[in-house]
Amino acid sequence: MSSSSADAVAPSATPTKSPGLILAFLCVAQFMVFLDVSIVNVALPSMQRGLHIAPADLPYVVTAYGAILGGCLLLGSRLADKFGRRRILQVGLLLFGVASLVGGSSQDAILLFVCRGVQGFGSALVAPAALSTLTVTFPEGEARNKALGVWGGLAGIASIAGVVFGGLLTEGPGWRWIFFINVPIAAAAVVLAPKVLPESRGEGRRFDVPGAVVITAGLMLLIYSLDEAISYGWGSARVLPTLIAAAVLILTFIVVEQRRSDPLVPFRIFRVPTLRTANLSTVFFLAAVVSFFFFASLFMQQVLGYSPIKTGMAYVPQALMAGVGAGVASQLVTKTAAKPVLLSGLGLCSVGLFLMSRAASDASYLTHLLPAYMIFGLGMGFSFVPLQIAAQIGVSERQAGLAAGLINTSQELGGALGLAVAATIALHNLPKKLAATGGDSAKVQHTLTTVYHHAFTVGYCLTLTALVCALLLPMLKAQQGPASGGDLAKEAAGANAG
Repeated sequence: MSSSSADAVAPSATPTKSPGLILAFLCVAQFMVFLDVSIVNVALPSMQRGLHIAPADLPYVVTAYGAILGGCLLLGSRLADKFGRRRILQVGLLLFGVASLVGGSSQDAILLFVCRGVQGFGSALVAPAALSTLTVTFPEGEARNKALGVWGGLAGIASIAGVVFGGLLTEGPGWRWIFFINVPIAAAAVVLAPKVLPESRGEGRRFDVPGAVVITAGLMLLIYSLDEAISYGWGSARVLPTLIAAAVLILTFIVVEQRRSDPLVPFRIFRVPTLRTANLSTVFFLAAVVSFFFFASLFMQQVLGYSPIKTGMAYVPQALMAGVGAGVASQLVTKTAAKPVLLSGLGLCSVGLFLMSRAASDASYLTHLLPAYMIFGLGMGFSFVPLQIAAQIGVSERQAGLAAGLINTSQELGGALGLAVAATIALHNLPKKLAATGGDSAKVQHTLTTVYHHAFTVGYCLTLTALVCALLLPMLKAQQGPASGGDLAKEAAGANAG
């Protein structure tokens, strides 16, 4: 179906809403999505004991959510454009809440993994609908920069707050409450959405369901292969066939999508240099961030002997620094450009990961972990904001849903793939290594410390890769969009014809 100018943005059937109230509501919805990426990390050991999850299967608690979310975000963005952003956001919140209720009640690992996948699909509807609503509510320039500054800062804080809340809930009422806590929030958001949010639509074209199925299947097989390689090796019969199948599906998606009249992703949108570079950097940045929280939580609990609540509270200074960094970054991007702010943030993150890769098995929190956490947190704030802003520069209002879907896809796929890669490298043959210790506690601690050092080194390399990608970002101020940056706007709009 072709789009028309009339359906570029469908007006709300209700009176104009307050932009501040809209931003607050959208931030709450997005906070819940980002929170769920990291809230399980602190609870992983408790889940493992309670549901008897094998060590090699433990990453599925994280990757089942991230892979489904990342694989379905583009479909979610097209559904929001087609059927209305508020409506799709409500459906996503409803699915997320139901999956949280069932997941918290699960009695076996398989059901838990399935519920995490459903949570991921619900989030895949919420995230692009929320971000595209934000971008059409606030015009490009200072107003949008400030809104995206709050948005990006909240994303960084949520990643850290997740482990704090995860520790408090796991140590208190139990790990199941990291799921149950979502239920009343999601229910309230579903009810309040029509009162707070205007309805809007983007393009009128059809969404590409077959394309979404192919790319989701390909990404799921890829992550499955990476996880299985941890225990069985890359050349094993369990890994090699699925790895080849994943490659075939992903390549098929790329080839077929370029020939469709209504592709899930019109690839010409990647001609917009800021969008292209921001998405590429985001993949590697989020790969490092998710790996950091996953392995830092395990390091504190399994090596340093921290309780879940102590592990969660250890991240509080990091959350504060992320908030400070986001606030400063949103101002700097408006005055200078996204590129120098992003490079500074990624540089700080690489320093934090480097320090963690040197933390000893008897590391002190004040002298070893705290400096690394605060530096990494500041870097997160300085990175999230310019990446979000750069991904929207020069994108037309009609393409808001697609741009939101792309940046959210890059975030979630980066996290899922980064964890899979880091776990594949760091946890390879871990059972054999632990067996070789003969149960000696000192040797076990030394082995685990070495394993986590390898994981942090992988994260360090991922951050440096993101930094190299960020060097390609054009030196454009955030307000240089459709109004003043005509060429960029034309490139974004030209993707519509794909």
